[in-house]
Amino acid sequence: MLISCKFGAQRRGITHSTTISYMEDWREAIYSNPVKAGKRTYFFDVKATKGDDYFLCITESKRVVDRNGQFVYDKHKIFIYKEDFDKFVEGINASLAFIRQQKGEDYGREEYQAPPRTDVRPDEPAQDPGSVTFDDLD
Repeated sequence: MLISCKFGAQRRGITHSTTISYMEDWREAIYSNPVKAGKRTYFFDVKATKGDDYFLCITESKRVVDRNGQFVYDKHKIFIYKEDFDKFVEGINASLAFIRQQKGEDYGREEYQAPPRTDVRPDEPAQDPGSVTFDDLD
């Protein structure tokens, strides 16, 4: 399978892009688990190296419109190798635990409902945006 990637670079105010093509020889997925999440799709692909070691390739894919009005897929990949599996899982779990400790156990789950804001008092009328003045800036 031939893949073409475009890289943009800026040097001395001049932007140019280069197309690099390469053959994917070991990238066929042994197992693939696509997860649709809103506007993005995440692919969890188990692949093998030439030495038959398994690794995980996580791809985030998002459909976007390019400068020509064409739909393209913006992709970002991360490769997790066997020696990093446990540390990666520990990092994910620690990060999610921190988020849920700060935001609540249901944060990030489909049934999550944001709590009401406490910084707005219900007895105060909302300020009209047209009544704001910038006299202090002079």
